[in-house]
Amino acid sequence: SDSEWEQIVSRGGAAETVEAARADGVVRSIGLTSHQRRLAAGWAGTGRLDSLMIRYNAAHRGAEQDVFPETGSREIPVVAFTCLRWGELLKSTPDDPAGFRPPSAADCYRWVLCQPAVSVALAAPDGRKELDEVLSIVSPWQELSLLEQSAIRDHGDRVYRHGGSFP
Repeated sequence: SDSEWEQIVSRGGAAETVEAARADGVVRSIGLTSHQRRLAAGWAGTGRLDSLMIRYNAAHRGAEQDVFPETGSREIPVVAFTCLRWGELLKSTPDDPAGFRPPSAADCYRWVLCQPAVSVALAAPDGRKELDEVLSIVSPWQELSLLEQSAIRDHGDRVYRHGGSFP
C-alpha cells in the first residue's frame, strides 16, 4: 500500500538499510514484487528500484498500460509471474472457437517473453513433463508469430471472462 511504501522509504525505514547495503556492494540490486500494478509503477518511478516483479499473462495484461511504460522509460527489468493464470490459460473456455486448442505452458511463457518489457518469466511447472516443455523454449529461442500471439491474447480474453477469481 502507499502507507507501507512511505514507511519503507521514510527516514529510518527499511530502504535506508537496503540502499546502504547496495552502496557497500553487499546487495547488487533492489527489486520489489507486487500484485498492485499502479502502486508498482509508482514505486518504479521513484528511481529506487533496479527491478520489478509483477503478474503478467495473456488474461491479465493491465501491466501493459499501468507498469511497462514506467519500467520501459527507466529501463527497469520486469520479472513476470503467474504466467499461466494459475493454469487457466491451459484450459478451454465455453467461448473458444470450434477446433481451438488451448496453448501449451511453453507457448504461454513464450507469449509473455515476446513482450519487450519482460526480461524474465517465472515458471512453476506442474511436474517433470511440463518442466521439460518449458525448458525447451530456451534453446533455440523462437518468438511466436504475430498470429500465434494474437490467438493466445484472444484466448486470454476468454479466460479472463470465464476463469473465475483467484484460487
